[in-house]
This record gives sequence, C-alpha cells and structure tokens, in this order.
Amino acid sequence: MRREREKDNQKVSRRRMLVIDAVIAALLLGFDQYVKYLVVAKLKGNPAYVLIDGVLELQYLENRGSAFGMLQNQKFFILFVDLVFLGVIVFFLNKLPETRKFVKIHVLLSIVVAGGMGNMIDRVRLDYVVDFISFVLINYPIFNVADIYIVVGTIALFVLFMFVFREQDLEFLSFKQNRYREMK
Repeated sequence: MRREREKDNQKVSRRRMLVIDAVIAALLLGFDQYVKYLVVAKLKGNPAYVLIDGVLELQYLENRGSAFGMLQNQKFFILFVDLVFLGVIVFFLNKLPETRKFVKIHVLLSIVVAGGMGNMIDRVRLDYVVDFISFVLINYPIFNVADIYIVVGTIALFVLFMFVFREQDLEFLSFKQNRYREMK
C-alpha cells in the first residue's frame, strides 16, 4: 500500500514538473515569436537599426539554412533533425528524476526546447527563420532570441554535466538493467 502511494506521488510529481517545463517553454516561445513579429513589422525592408555604432545592430535577415546559415534551402532535412533533437529532449525530460537536484536540468532543457520550437515554427510558417541581432564588430552571423535560448541552455547544460553532476547521478539514463550490473 505504501509503495503504491509512493509510486502515485512520483507520477504526480513527474507530471507537475513536466507541466512546469511546458509552461517555461511556452512563455519563452511566446516571447521569441512576439519579438520576431516586431522585427518583421519594424525592420523588414528598412536599413539596420544601430544600437551601438560599429558593435551591435538590429538587421532583418531571412535565414533559409540552419546555424550560421549552413544547409541553405534544406528545410525538410533541418526540420527532421529538429524533430529528432526535440524527441530526445522530451525523452530525457521524461526520464529525469523529480528530485531537487535535477530542477536546473529541467529548466535548461525547457529553454532549449523553446529555442528549437521558435525556429521550427518560423521554418514551417515562413520557410525561413527570422534573424535580426548582428554583432558587426566581429562580423558574427546574424541570430535571434531562439538561437540565444539554444546556445545559452546548451552551454549551461554542458557545464552542469562536466562539473556538477557525477556519473552516478546520471545512471537513470542507462538502458541496462540493474541485475546485469550486479552480476559483473
């Protein structure tokens, strides 16, 4: 009886965390889409808007490729890869333990999902991704808010996995059954 109650509590806790993940991703996705809407309304067809002369500009660009403009006009391949990555992230979110230790990973993966979904929505709806942030000082490729979500979330996850979590913390990801490990 007690075990059944614990399992039910774990299911409720997991669902609650997944709902929080979805809310975080939806809010960030909404912000990304709103900013892109403003960019199209204000910058499309206009010269770049200089924020810091020689350093930072807002410049409308239709990116028909992936990161850094690679894979130009490969919409279906890029969408396929996006869906695979999102599927892996959703699987990972579903496997994460509900303990406090993993809340940061939940949040960071939700941020990455929001970025991936933001660019995916653009690709499906417009056939390109709306990019607009330009670091002219270093001639960096033009990017958008969704790209920031993906890069910042991924770097933070990398740091967590390299320096915070130990291998034992991530055993929940193993496909091996425990009984085989104990035999060795």
